[in-house]
Amino acid sequence: MKNKNIVQYIIAGILVIIFLLPVVYIISSSFKPLNELFSSTPTFFPREFTLDSYRKAVERGDFLLYIFNSFLLATLSTLLAVVINTMSGYALAKFRFKGDTIIMIVILSTIMLPLEVIMVPIFSVLRFFGMYNTYAALIIPAAATPTGIFLMRQYLLTIPDEIIQSARIDGASELKIFFFIILPNAKPAIATLAIFSFMWRWNDYIWPLIAISSPKKYTLQLAIANFTGEFGTDYSSILAMSAISMIPMLIIFLIFQKQFVQGTVQTGMKG
Repeated sequence: MKNKNIVQYIIAGILVIIFLLPVVYIISSSFKPLNELFSSTPTFFPREFTLDSYRKAVERGDFLLYIFNSFLLATLSTLLAVVINTMSGYALAKFRFKGDTIIMIVILSTIMLPLEVIMVPIFSVLRFFGMYNTYAALIIPAAATPTGIFLMRQYLLTIPDEIIQSARIDGASELKIFFFIILPNAKPAIATLAIFSFMWRWNDYIWPLIAISSPKKYTLQLAIANFTGEFGTDYSSILAMSAISMIPMLIIFLIFQKQFVQGTVQTGMKG
């Protein structure tokens, strides 16, 4: 048994190194001067440490504005997604009504549809309601996702029905049950959903590219893409901005890692 655990730890350590190497290389390269970045003898760590890449990225454009836009949109989208997906998951997990199984099947079937398939209909709806080139165009379409609904439903199935029935007998309304019983008991799943939602919105590129045309409303990912010009690419600035774009996700995961692991494990315990 001990030998088996040692082998598992070795394999896990190798996989961690493989996945972390590109990340470490990006961060390390962001501190290299431009001549070293394209040196004929490449180095993993910088021989000459410099912050020129970060300084250039800040001076070239509204770098802080792009970070603020991404953070604002990702945060608002995540809050809205948590509320709507949790309510939907609660309804599908704890209420029995005609057609509930069909609704769940339809929701799950949409997971197989890539964004490219539904991109044009969503864009047409946004144009119809006058939301093109607004922050709402990035927040509202991401408010409910089939993955989020399925995640919350699976977790809420593990909460005993007796707790909810007892609250109803005591005269608690459905809103009180949701806010004072369901939400406190669903913290691991909510943390998991929040991390996934924030990550999706923070790293999203295709949809903001379509829904936003004003440079003042660009997200960080669009700003990074703009460093690729017609006559050349500013790789040093791209590396610096890419390194900074990893920080929010790292902070959020470190804060919610315990709930994330617990929620990911428990969502598959009961179907």
